[in-house]
Amino acid sequence: MSQGYCEKKSEGETCNEAENMEHLKRSSRGIVLDTIRKTERVARIDIANETGMSAATVTGISAELLSQGLIEEVAPDASPSDSRRGRPRVGLKIRGEAHLVAGVKIADRSAVVALLDFEGKLVGEFSLPLPHLKMSAQECAGFIRELMEAAMATNGRHLSDLSGIGLGMAGVIDAPRGFVHWSPSLTTRNVPLRQLLADTFAAAGPCPPIFLDNDVNLVALAEQWFGLGRNVSDFIVVTIENGVGMGIVINDNIYRGTRGCGAEFGHTKVQLDGALCRCGQRGCLEAYVADYALLREANISGEAFQDPNAEKQVQELFYKAKAGDVTARTIFQRAGKMFALGLANIVNIFDPKLIILSGERMQFDYLYAGEVIENMKNSVVQIDVSPPEVRIHKWGDLMWAKGAAVFAMEGVTERALRELSKNAR
Repeated sequence: MSQGYCEKKSEGETCNEAENMEHLKRSSRGIVLDTIRKTERVARIDIANETGMSAATVTGISAELLSQGLIEEVAPDASPSDSRRGRPRVGLKIRGEAHLVAGVKIADRSAVVALLDFEGKLVGEFSLPLPHLKMSAQECAGFIRELMEAAMATNGRHLSDLSGIGLGMAGVIDAPRGFVHWSPSLTTRNVPLRQLLADTFAAAGPCPPIFLDNDVNLVALAEQWFGLGRNVSDFIVVTIENGVGMGIVINDNIYRGTRGCGAEFGHTKVQLDGALCRCGQRGCLEAYVADYALLREANISGEAFQDPNAEKQVQELFYKAKAGDVTARTIFQRAGKMFALGLANIVNIFDPKLIILSGERMQFDYLYAGEVIENMKNSVVQIDVSPPEVRIHKWGDLMWAKGAAVFAMEGVTERALRELSKNAR
């Protein structure tokens, strides 16, 4: 280890100093593990060069990680340059079998499960319709238990195989507490959902750790691991589904706010005393661009639909607009203007390097058409530097579930490193 590390408190050392040193040691282990994960396969000397740690420190940490089965050595690829230098260097990689995690995305009408190994590879998936569009907290917990049992059985696994479960759902969520202040999926507010889930799972057997967060934060995690946000330290994800959400990444970390209420882009106000939002307030951006807002405007305008399904109605409205229907076009044009205003506010506040527009609504171009992006650019602070890049990423609920699994993966990894620190004392 680098100079200054100690595993135990020495005489005269305060408890806080010992805790700080232990945190630093865990951080070093985490840095090495993250470097291996990002590189997929890397030699010890390359980890040292990448992180600035000494070769001895990397060797010591890698030995600990190997002993815990978190990583594994892989046979080197011999090359002419290696043969001239001597024995080829042994590489390190994440050991996929070390842990299995599950991610759950609660969507509008269904729940989707993604199973990932410790390398982040998808090893199974499953989906199930929701019993109701809005559930009581107890009903939600029971449904997720049934969902996970069915998902594991379908993929030839057992709940006992899981090291952690990540859950993503819309709403205002305090992730550290696992507490749901409000969610459109629940009939009640202020629900200690993580504890309720733990109790529900434990009633039928051992319960793996459960990690709960706003679903769009987990989309941002998925973008970091698998998508357009890889190797981008500062970016923002905006999702447009039945609602509007935002995930913020600053210095490679998800920003949630002090109360878990940060990044509620859909509930920023774009018009005083404006349209009614499903959160109960008026003038929210979501009340102008979300599916229910478009259909509400269409119904007020007298538009008739062939299909009773709301999702099909949005598609029908979009096709009418493309075919030249004046009312339908007006509805989408207003939504686009409001959305451009919201995006401009994001740029003026955060000035991110990249904005990713994601979600099912990305199959329609009314929210990212050329005039929408141009309106955004015209509404931001004007300087002689190009505004942030805006990219479109069309994906479905499985990627949201993969983001939830990544959240569980991070929690499981932190627990493993904490346990490693205890065992090393």
